[in-house]
Amino acid sequence: MGLKIRLGNGERRVLKSSDLYFIQKLLKTMRNPKTRFDSREFLEKGQDYLFNYVGKNVGGIDEGRRNFLKGIVIGVAAATVVGVIPGLRVLVPPVEQVSGFPKSLLLDSSGNPLKASSIPVNSPIITLYEYPLTGEPNFLLNLGDKNGNPVSISPVEVVVPQTGKTYKFPGGVGPNNSIVSYSAICQHLGCTPPYIHFYPPNYVGPSQLTAPEPDTLTAQALLAAKQADIPALIHCDCHGSTYDPYKGGAVLTGPTQRPLPTVLLEYDSSTDYLYAIGALGVATYPEGADGVPSQDPTKDLDTSQYGSSVGDKTQVQASTNPFSGS
Repeated sequence: MGLKIRLGNGERRVLKSSDLYFIQKLLKTMRNPKTRFDSREFLEKGQDYLFNYVGKNVGGIDEGRRNFLKGIVIGVAAATVVGVIPGLRVLVPPVEQVSGFPKSLLLDSSGNPLKASSIPVNSPIITLYEYPLTGEPNFLLNLGDKNGNPVSISPVEVVVPQTGKTYKFPGGVGPNNSIVSYSAICQHLGCTPPYIHFYPPNYVGPSQLTAPEPDTLTAQALLAAKQADIPALIHCDCHGSTYDPYKGGAVLTGPTQRPLPTVLLEYDSSTDYLYAIGALGVATYPEGADGVPSQDPTKDLDTSQYGSSVGDKTQVQASTNPFSGS
């Protein structure tokens, strides 16, 4: 879902979900002492400085993101002068100290507990929820084979190419052990949906080589999927990084050198409910730059990079079908 405003009896979408995540990340990066935004240089160089700053500190910029940035240059300039981005401050929750990963019940779009058995297999819809902090989007996937049957995801050792270190991915959960969850922030340069998303089996083929953004697959990605004998994958259209959702978000193709971080899920078979209970692997971009995995990546709790704790509930949103225009 995007940001909406009410006009009379109707609503109008102002920003897409991906834009909201991008703005949250940009503002948090600007206020981080390690990546401080230089207001004087911005006033001198304008949008060129902003583009370079975003590319270096937030993530890759394609033509769509560049046009979006052009649209907010005036707002950023106002913020530089008065210290406020009118209307956007509400998007950034107040900084608070987070002591650990919460146990968060996953809710559906209506605010009711999400039933694991209701999650469609191999859905092309980008399905996200925030955890452990607001502003940290994660994929929720129910993986299947090429015929749409759920696949039991086994535990596996995941290698971090950057360092050669490994960690144990616990496998899937749910009625068929087919449900997994990974960070929706690319570990290369931090691109977010829709530029990084899940490609179901029927979209892993030669036709995607010439598909429009954000649905373009590379020849390297298709070859890697064939060699790994997997029917589906996660691919980032920004720079071509590809991940294996069946093997703990492992790296299939670069330029990324780090797997997608795993969100640990707990399944209650008596209620069919799902809970996010922690994280595993290298910390979420940009915190995991050292390539060192952890069973408890507390860097993901850094509120200077993201927002506040989601608490004991977090809502799952089925946002868009990136293939609808293909």
